[in-house]
Amino acid sequence: MFRWLQRLFSGPAAAQPQPAAMPVADLAPVPDAAAPARAPVAPVAPVPPPATSAVSFEQLERINGAWNGWLFDHAGGGLELTGTETRVLDALAAIVASQQSGAALVRRMPGLVPQLLQSLRSETFSGSALSRTIASDPVLVAAVVRLANSCYQGTGNAITSVEHAVILIGQEGLRQLITTVAFRPIIDMHSGFYTRRLAPHLWAHSERCALAARRTAGDGIAPFDAFLAGLLQNVGLIVSLRIMDQMAQEGERLGSDVFLAQLARDTRRLCASIAREWNFPDSVAQALLEQGALRRGAAVSPLGRLLKLTDYLGKVRMLVEQGLLDEADEALFAGLPPEAAPCYAALAATGDG
Repeated sequence: MFRWLQRLFSGPAAAQPQPAAMPVADLAPVPDAAAPARAPVAPVAPVPPPATSAVSFEQLERINGAWNGWLFDHAGGGLELTGTETRVLDALAAIVASQQSGAALVRRMPGLVPQLLQSLRSETFSGSALSRTIASDPVLVAAVVRLANSCYQGTGNAITSVEHAVILIGQEGLRQLITTVAFRPIIDMHSGFYTRRLAPHLWAHSERCALAARRTAGDGIAPFDAFLAGLLQNVGLIVSLRIMDQMAQEGERLGSDVFLAQLARDTRRLCASIAREWNFPDSVAQALLEQGALRRGAAVSPLGRLLKLTDYLGKVRMLVEQGLLDEADEALFAGLPPEAAPCYAALAATGDG
């Protein structure tokens, strides 16, 4: 599949017109006396390539529509906000404007995780000190060891202790493991209808996008920053599900087109606010904010473009797995940049694993 995708994303090589064969006589050197005087040619400065637009607006509209239709179990439509939808958006706007910026609503994130992540940002982190900190949370210990074992599955090296995991995984891998484990518990499956139905899908999308973004980060993007941006991109939406659960009546369905458009914009702002409150890198908060303000021709940072690409391809992949899209549809991948092929392959691999 990977080679097929590479050919699809790169497209057929453009046929370049070949110069006509020059007669041998024309190749004979011209005597100096007959050579016309020529002005020196000024060197031509190279023209930088235009910034790659990872995904077209037409592709985004198509996939976001299919994604929302799957999540909210409707076929689209509805240009009028219902009363409940208006109240949900008003509550969300109040959270975005508040001093707490919504981070307090991510209540199940272990308190020690921000401390761990801050320690891991140092290049001189202490593995033994981190192991002791991790060991103070039994849930975190079990998850780190389990994830470490899955990463090294098939090597014959079973990981049985936190110290062993820290040694084998290293700083970058430990960042990824701890961050993944830290965010996963924010999904409270004892909540209402929307959290139970949507949150697992949103989290699966976030995890897979985070892993794919980390593996395909380039253009000066720090792999861990790419991982954080991918993992955090749906946190604002997951928080908003709790608001929907509180405000929607039993059996009431939300999801008009105008509601979903405003929800996408405001929850990205909430993501950026949470990222700043947790002292994540500025590039992460900026990339998240850019996703909620995408306009034709708007400048987007390299990390913002990568996040846009992984978000799109992550949705495509999950919809393909649900049988709602055909992977052979070339329109899904037309015009995407070269890094889309390895990114999509990484998304497929995380789903298969």
